[in-house]
Amino acid sequence: MSAGDLRRRRTSVRANVRAAPGPCAHWNDEDADFIREVLDLVGDKWSVLIIGTLADGPVRYSDLGDAIPGISQRMLTLTLKHLQRTGLVTRTSYPEVPPRVEYALTELGRSLLSTVLALAAWSADHHTEIRRHQTTYDNGSTD
Repeated sequence: MSAGDLRRRRTSVRANVRAAPGPCAHWNDEDADFIREVLDLVGDKWSVLIIGTLADGPVRYSDLGDAIPGISQRMLTLTLKHLQRTGLVTRTSYPEVPPRVEYALTELGRSLLSTVLALAAWSADHHTEIRRHQTTYDNGSTD
């Protein structure tokens, strides 16, 4: 299948989705692609945790890593770069010995904060119920 055929097929699927009732019907192809791109970024577990950790103000790189259990240095660096590129986080480097780097939410990042914190709170509030469903499903019951 050629690239053109693939694009036409993808556009046809989107047209069918937009014809169905629901939130996808409100967005054109360009908006839908961009929305998915942004949701991929801000819906990533590390992004959510980093944004939540920056809620109280600037944090040094090492302190940020210490505050987020399980995040590797590589994932912390990559996620921070993605958040910077999107304009959600700023990086400030201070010319000191040893060097000090701090990260902070931008105005755009702060506008996302309440949504991120609400998602984290929802996750915590429903943790037991979700785990129960996962265990039931994993044990072979899909009811």
